[in-house]
Amino acid sequence: MKKEQKEQIVDELTDRLKAADTVLVADYRGLTMPQIDTLRSRLIDSGARFTVVKNTLTRRAAEAAGADALLTLLEGPTAIAFLEADGDMLAAAKALADMARESRVLAIRGGVMQGRVVSAEEVETLASLPPIEILRGQVLGAIVAPLTSLLGLVTAPLQNLYGLLDARIEQLGAGEATQATATTVASDEETTTEETTEES
Repeated sequence: MKKEQKEQIVDELTDRLKAADTVLVADYRGLTMPQIDTLRSRLIDSGARFTVVKNTLTRRAAEAAGADALLTLLEGPTAIAFLEADGDMLAAAKALADMARESRVLAIRGGVMQGRVVSAEEVETLASLPPIEILRGQVLGAIVAPLTSLLGLVTAPLQNLYGLLDARIEQLGAGEATQATATTVASDEETTTEETTEES
């Protein structure tokens, strides 16, 4: 490879490292070309670009990009998944973990997320999480549930007050009806008494 080509690759890697918040690193030794193509397709679907790189060039690019955390993961044949801004980190981790399980040769080394090195175990944990849409729903549910309970606590006294007022109105209405009935009965009795007196 000519010096100009190497410099171009280093420049491209540097730009990718600067643009990516997350990179996932794996040892691809033993993967066949069809398996690499399958993995590349899965990663593209999750918003990641999969690149097989030489460690010497990647080290130069990492130093130029200020991504020193990546240097610890560059041992042996290296492939890197660069997660784009709108990429799904969980889906990318799952794609790598699935290929590692299917091929039994791909080895996840770890990654760098927002400048912090993550271990292979942490990448595996990310891969086991539910998809981002489900996580968002779970978070929203966790936020809404206490608010619903709070709303219930706030509205319960108002509902109780409404119930008490309604019961009192009914009670007063029943009392007035009883009093009206009693007045009617008393009037009828007076009328009967007057009629009896007149007849006498």
